[in-house]
Amino acid sequence: MDNERLRSLPETELKQLEVRVEELVRTVGLLQSENGALRSKQEQLVGERAELLEKSETARTRVEAMITRLKSMETNL
Repeated sequence: MDNERLRSLPETELKQLEVRVEELVRTVGLLQSENGALRSKQEQLVGERAELLEKSETARTRVEAMITRLKSMETNL
């Protein structure tokens, strides 16, 4: 809205507009805060996932090595 149109609005409409703009500013602030928290949580979870994948791969490798040793022992009997 341009300044001329704002001046022609009744006081109650201006007040309602002001309240609405303030609500929108608060909402944007809350959404920005929430978005930051979600991004931080996502970063944490991505790190945890990488750690779990690494542990899983290590466990798989160890199990495969144990199976190989058991098969080797079995053929030596």
